[in-house]
Amino acid sequence: QQWYSNSMKVICTWLADRLDLQLHIYQLKTLIKIVKKTYRDFRLQGVMEGTLNSKTYDTVHSRLTVEEATVSVTDAGGLQGITMKDSDE
Repeated sequence: QQWYSNSMKVICTWLADRLDLQLHIYQLKTLIKIVKKTYRDFRLQGVMEGTLNSKTYDTVHSRLTVEEATVSVTDAGGLQGITMKDSDE
């Protein structure tokens, strides 16, 4: 749980430092993959929902979703099927 929480805090801090900058498409694709894989892996390991869906995770998820929407409007096909939407949804 601590590893997951610290990982999300690092990503959240990194995004907060770049709040006024739009992410490069490569940064966005990489972060989406990292966040989704981390979330899924720790969920499979039995980390509780309260820890998985923390305020930090919600902040990261929101920022990446906004960046994803911006890219989809400005650069058609730029993400090549990579999205924050979970395949379970």
